[in-house]
Amino acid sequence: MKKPKRARAAKAKMGRKTSATRSKAAAKRSAGPRQRRTPPDAATDTTKAIIRGLRSKLKAAERRVAELEAAADTDFLLEIPNRRGFERALQRAVAYMKRYRASGALIVLDVDRLKPINDSFGHAAGDEVLKAIAATLTRQVRASDVVGRLGGDEFALLLWNLSETDAMAKAAIFEQTVDELSFTFRGQQVTAGASAGVALLGAQSDAGRALEEADAAMYVRKAHRRHEPRIRLVSS
Repeated sequence: MKKPKRARAAKAKMGRKTSATRSKAAAKRSAGPRQRRTPPDAATDTTKAIIRGLRSKLKAAERRVAELEAAADTDFLLEIPNRRGFERALQRAVAYMKRYRASGALIVLDVDRLKPINDSFGHAAGDEVLKAIAATLTRQVRASDVVGRLGGDEFALLLWNLSETDAMAKAAIFEQTVDELSFTFRGQQVTAGASAGVALLGAQSDAGRALEEADAAMYVRKAHRRHEPRIRLVSS
């Protein structure tokens, strides 16, 4: 006996609904769990934390760059500006003097008898002499002045607001102070010495030319001091 047409249609419709329901369930299972949306406040806090971290890293990098630049400008033995650091300071000073009509003096000082000390007692003894001279010169100047090492046994001093008379007097004081330093190596008392040359600084100065003038004046002064004993060795 055949089923009525209505019964067959209802059964077919029910089968389609069941298939559609199964398809949706399968799609949900394959898609996996839904991702939860991050609340707006939490997203803002995360972004701020990332920005703070980046800023902290940037500050650390800037500090490191500053440390490296300072190291590049500093004499590792004497812990004062090296030639590069001193020349940079001198250029800044000259630029300031040109702008504000200020004045100063540049003194180049050469240690007269360092080589005999190195030859007689070794470079460690020479290093001790250089350290003592650097410390002595630093104590003799103001906080605004600059003491640097140009290389080897040559120092330079940048002094603010000095007349020519004052600058020459200051150079003489530096020479005397270094001459009076005394050291003892291997039971022998040793003295060094220094010759200083002066160049005045002002609104018309050029940093490179000023260094040349002070260096030339130093060699003239060194020639005048050659009659002095090369090195004094006295048994202690």
